[in-house]
Amino acid sequence: MKFLSYLVFVPLQLIWLPLSVVGVIMVGYRQLVVSKKLGVSQTAVEIINGRWAMDVFGLRKDRAARKLAASIPNNSVPGLWLTLFPLWLVHKALGVQFLYPTLPKPEKAGIANLVPSRTVVFDRLIEANLADAAQFVVLGAGLDTRAYGKLTQGDIAIYELDQAADQAHKRRHLAAAKIDSSQVRFVEVDFSDPNWINSLLATDYDPTRKTIFLWEGVTLYLSERSVRATLATLRQNAAPGSVVVADIYADRLVRLTKSKAVSWSLELTGEEIVFGLDCSTDAYERLQNFVASQGLRTGAHQFLGGGHKKGPFAAIVEMVI
Repeated sequence: MKFLSYLVFVPLQLIWLPLSVVGVIMVGYRQLVVSKKLGVSQTAVEIINGRWAMDVFGLRKDRAARKLAASIPNNSVPGLWLTLFPLWLVHKALGVQFLYPTLPKPEKAGIANLVPSRTVVFDRLIEANLADAAQFVVLGAGLDTRAYGKLTQGDIAIYELDQAADQAHKRRHLAAAKIDSSQVRFVEVDFSDPNWINSLLATDYDPTRKTIFLWEGVTLYLSERSVRATLATLRQNAAPGSVVVADIYADRLVRLTKSKAVSWSLELTGEEIVFGLDCSTDAYERLQNFVASQGLRTGAHQFLGGGHKKGPFAAIVEMVI
């Protein structure tokens, strides 16, 4: 089937190539240039586009992601279709997931499919903790749409924390996309302020109730000191048994982003990838030591790309308070 997929895809892609290039330019311009003009995160667009693709290709239902992706001005859904149409056609014609987006086994996961691979692991860890949790707090929510899907079917209290500009941008376009956000408590937070937790505590958030803290796609943009400080703050302001579900990246991925092409795009909107753990050897031990050093316990976890000779490039981990 893989051979047949290539047989169909290669000539189709060659014919479609000029339109694919146009699509890449459309998406890239909106994501980089328009995000900079608006003063909002451009990397958040990459995440929602990955979720959009997962829904379009049948890997994961996320209607809110599709609607929000089409609403925000720093994205181009027509450009996405132009870029991915040959792959989508192969998917529809042959019923296979091919090249992108795909969900390889975690040990074979690659950076190209980072968003799909990590998304399903986060989904699984969140689902495993929902029965015991009274609150769901998204740290650095960006354009995440989990608060507008299955979570709305329960009685869990939902909080989204983010910087003022990014949150205002999201709320404005949630409304434009007619996505109901009435169940979400939006909390403007400046994470550079060591007292950021006070903004959450000023709401009806209850530090005595078990909470799931979702910290996805954030730690790599922070210094190690900031990561540790945030974990310490959560430990001091959450009930025992609460969990922080986060992704921790390997330093080899951090080094990869220092290339001119990647660093240029990040610097355009003032973003930089900073923090990573050395996972080249004894990855689990290093992860466990890091978590334990914060007074937390390592729960369920999944390494991505562990089959690589240099070790995994990421770990999604449940840190128990």
